[in-house]
Amino acid sequence: MALRLIADFDLGKDVLPWLRAQLAASAAAGARGGGPGVLENNYECLRVLNVERNRNIIYTCKDDKGNVFFGLYDYQTKQNEHLYTFEKDLQVVSCSVNREKTLLATSLVQAAKEGKSNEFQPGSKCLTLLVEIHPINNVKVLKAVDSYIWVQFLYPHVESRPQPENHLLLLSEEKYIEQFRIQVVQEDGNRVVIKSSGHLPRERVAEDFVWAQWDMSEQRLYYIDLKKSRSVLKCIQFYADEHFKLMFEAPLDISLSDSGFKLVNFGYSDLQDQEELSEHLTLCVFTNHTDYYVAVYLPGHFFHLLNIQHPDLICHSLFLTENSEVISMLPHSPLQSLSGSLVLDSCSGKLYRALLNQSYLLEFLWNTRLDCEKMALLHCVLSCGRDPRRLEAKIIQWISENISACHSFDLIQEFIIASSYWSIYPETSNMDKLLPYSSLLTWDTEIPGITLVTEEIPLPLMKVHSFKGYWEKLNSNLEYVKYSKPHLYYNNSVVRREWHNLISEEKTGKRRSTVYVRNILDNAIKVISNLEAKNLEPRLTPLFQEEDNHQQLLIGLMVSELRDHLLRHLQGVEKKKIEQMVLDYVSKLLDLICQILEASWRKHNLHPWTLHFNRQASAAEFAVFHIMTRILEATNTLFLPLPPGFHTLHMILGVRCLPLHNLLHYIDHGVLLLTEAAVTRLMKDLDNTEKNEKLKFSIIMRLPPLTGQKICRLWDHPVSSNIISRNHVKRLLQNYNKQPWSSVMDKSSFSVEFLPLNYFIHILTDIESSNPALYAFEGHDNVDAKFVEEAALKHTAMLLGL
Repeated sequence: MALRLIADFDLGKDVLPWLRAQLAASAAAGARGGGPGVLENNYECLRVLNVERNRNIIYTCKDDKGNVFFGLYDYQTKQNEHLYTFEKDLQVVSCSVNREKTLLATSLVQAAKEGKSNEFQPGSKCLTLLVEIHPINNVKVLKAVDSYIWVQFLYPHVESRPQPENHLLLLSEEKYIEQFRIQVVQEDGNRVVIKSSGHLPRERVAEDFVWAQWDMSEQRLYYIDLKKSRSVLKCIQFYADEHFKLMFEAPLDISLSDSGFKLVNFGYSDLQDQEELSEHLTLCVFTNHTDYYVAVYLPGHFFHLLNIQHPDLICHSLFLTENSEVISMLPHSPLQSLSGSLVLDSCSGKLYRALLNQSYLLEFLWNTRLDCEKMALLHCVLSCGRDPRRLEAKIIQWISENISACHSFDLIQEFIIASSYWSIYPETSNMDKLLPYSSLLTWDTEIPGITLVTEEIPLPLMKVHSFKGYWEKLNSNLEYVKYSKPHLYYNNSVVRREWHNLISEEKTGKRRSTVYVRNILDNAIKVISNLEAKNLEPRLTPLFQEEDNHQQLLIGLMVSELRDHLLRHLQGVEKKKIEQMVLDYVSKLLDLICQILEASWRKHNLHPWTLHFNRQASAAEFAVFHIMTRILEATNTLFLPLPPGFHTLHMILGVRCLPLHNLLHYIDHGVLLLTEAAVTRLMKDLDNTEKNEKLKFSIIMRLPPLTGQKICRLWDHPVSSNIISRNHVKRLLQNYNKQPWSSVMDKSSFSVEFLPLNYFIHILTDIESSNPALYAFEGHDNVDAKFVEEAALKHTAMLLGL
């Protein structure tokens, strides 16, 4: 199932055997209380009352006399303890024990039995008691009132040392909340007693509330009160060094009746009729410590996995209805969700830990047909963060099998962006507002079972009174929504513009400061070194084996721009940490592309030495070429860098896999790039058959001038010699200044009968002799110098119309 419930506690297994042994021992010793047969026939009387912050579980049961037994299951030691026994037949409303297990607070009501007199004070229905239980000693009455009371000790401390003062919350059915401050002292060794028990300081925390929820993990109290018929959500944070502090107020656009009263996570009392509970719909909300996701489950009806990290894109949340197999696999009994991913099944007495089932989510990802579910599951699986390398390998396998089965978004794009985001997100807060988390900006495709309504909702006025930890993040999110700051997300628009400028300068032979370019290339070297340091396994693909200047410029520019972006917005984070985060992020982008290629090569059993121009392409090479083309499409749209050597490898496969007209079409439209390494290899590997000559000539004519001049010297062919001669003459005449005829004629012994051509030859000779070092002809072993000279003369004659 998508939500995995792991039983951490079971009353039947963890408590009942111990309890029977205790009762049997008491009966054998002649103590008051029933024998072991009592619980065998009355298992329902054993139930959970409360789960404290340290996950200690308080439970209760009754013996055959009706006496109320309180026990505690220590979550750490897995041991049971007897806390206290009331020798009266009462019903427990609420119970809590302090962290040191020295005080027990409970509220009880008279058991409903015919003919039984009221044992409480006149006019009182509920008795709230504070009991010294280390050892069992005095009992103090905190309240005796005609309304129900719920109790909860605060656990603000995480240290193991005992605290001199305990804080206890009391919530009344009369809609007020009080806090008692209870000081304790040690007497006669380890005996703990209440100091000044005659008068315990108390203070009013809240009043006139209609709903309250306790967050035991964070020690926060959320409640809604009614002020002038307007509902206001408030939150109070309890601290160790302070009593409590109001953190925020938010007016709610909902109408609530002041006659209602609802408490959440304040224990589980006898007042809850289990039959009535099972008949009504019980909505369960599960959270975990990251709060990336919230699971909402209505047994038998729906299961929603809501992405609260990025709620603006609905496709990042998973919505499963009653027809889904997932719903049938989840328990249908009423569940009560607690803080810290805990779930209590009060009917069975079991406490579960709720976890996202990564294995099932992966299986679900393979089988689903809906694009919206593919998107949601992809992000959910990546957010789990357990063994990311193995996880990425499984997702890449899924992508390779379904690369054309998704129509609403690009699988490779989404995987690269999402995986890179989740790899760096835990490094610091607010990263979710600074780095792109999806390749999509909007989602317009229908999601089954969900009706989308676009509506302008005014943001509630939040009065946040503190900005630390959770509250700092909350305030940041509110500011982001309030001022709508999508421009905070990093994008490569500046990188795209600067990269094109640098490439244009390179083509024209102009280049800005060498220091600037060197710094950019140094950034790329750091990224590649960082990547290689984390990946010690040898690569199958021949990447990172050449100096791909264009991709290194792109990598270096991205490092520079992303670093500046984070430095602007991550205030308080040291520069060195940001620089490492940037290197990790860009390295991750490149590594994911390498992983996709490696998986494809491994799947098709390819090796670097099989790639030669003079061999026919195999079906495996066609498949790899297709994957590389899809990677190129994905990265081009987002203008992401590619591993150095990618374009060379892609070009080699393209030459092998495509017919000439298709190959040239791919080149002309920028799908295949003519890297110097690929073209050099092509010129050397292929002989001069008619077919290969046509290919080589087509390639040379599409090269930039400077690269073309280099490549021509590698091809021993009249065509290349003709091109070299043209370029040589053009170079000689670029800076020609006309000189008197006499000065030219004196320097040449070479002449032809045709005077215009003779004059032109003298000009070229004069230019060469004026600066031999600058204008010397750059010969090459593969070039026939005599042919170049003849070709130059012939070309000149053609230009003169002779």
